[in-house]
Amino acid sequence: MLALLALCAWVLFGGAAAFWALAGWGIALLISPRASPRLVLRLYGAAQLTPENFPQGFAILKQLVRRAELDHMPSFWYVPSPIMNAFTMGRGERVAVAVTDGMISALNAREFAGVLAHELSHIRNGDLWVMMLADSIGRLTNLMTMAGGLLLVVNLPLLLLGRAQISWTFILLLLFAPTVANLLQMGLSRAREYDADLEAAALTGDPAGLASGLNKLEHQGAGLWERIFMPGHRLPEPSLLRSHPPTEERIRRLLSLYPPEPIDRFGEQEPFELGARHIPVARRPRWRVTGLWH
Repeated sequence: MLALLALCAWVLFGGAAAFWALAGWGIALLISPRASPRLVLRLYGAAQLTPENFPQGFAILKQLVRRAELDHMPSFWYVPSPIMNAFTMGRGERVAVAVTDGMISALNAREFAGVLAHELSHIRNGDLWVMMLADSIGRLTNLMTMAGGLLLVVNLPLLLLGRAQISWTFILLLLFAPTVANLLQMGLSRAREYDADLEAAALTGDPAGLASGLNKLEHQGAGLWERIFMPGHRLPEPSLLRSHPPTEERIRRLLSLYPPEPIDRFGEQEPFELGARHIPVARRPRWRVTGLWH
């Protein structure tokens, strides 16, 4: 992706631009302020989970963090959304793991441990940093092609009068560079997801637990008739256009690792209990003018 960024800068604006594009990208990553996970999670109405208000889930997280040998214990957050989801934010000492009400209510301890282990694997592998780098390169590539397109429009009268010439390489880059950058970014994301699945299975010793959790996440909100007659209609796009691998393939790979006896099933309780401080789901998330759903 860095090569694509440099190529775009070189073809569109010259050799010096390629150097400054790479240098500017590196400097921006070093000095750019990073939003605090706490502030972002508060935007979603999240509340911090503790051993007091979520003892079973917190115990699972603590055990997995110890197995993963992470340098820092992530902060643990509850998002009041009925959608089953878990995600990770931040880096280093400020890393946070968030789970939704839908996930806590739907998954048993074994499945919950598998999904948490998957998120912790992303932290251990530095995937958040890698994907941030890839995203920044993709954004810069798109920005350069937009600038190149603007230059093309400005010089269109000269082109029509035959007073200027334009390279076909320039045209092809304008057309295909953003698409290529996005495909590379999504391919990288799929590879990191597969790796996180394998590491999660190693952390729990129970790949079938994660497979079962992924199956529930895949079919959330789907009725019986939908699961029987339209099992794939929720992901109609080709595999190249997905940021995550097909769930069926992830489950197949996980079950191929299934040991005769799981190391630790983390119990079979369903559902979890948040305790007296359980935060009810007040509303469904909706689109905001900021472009975020919360």
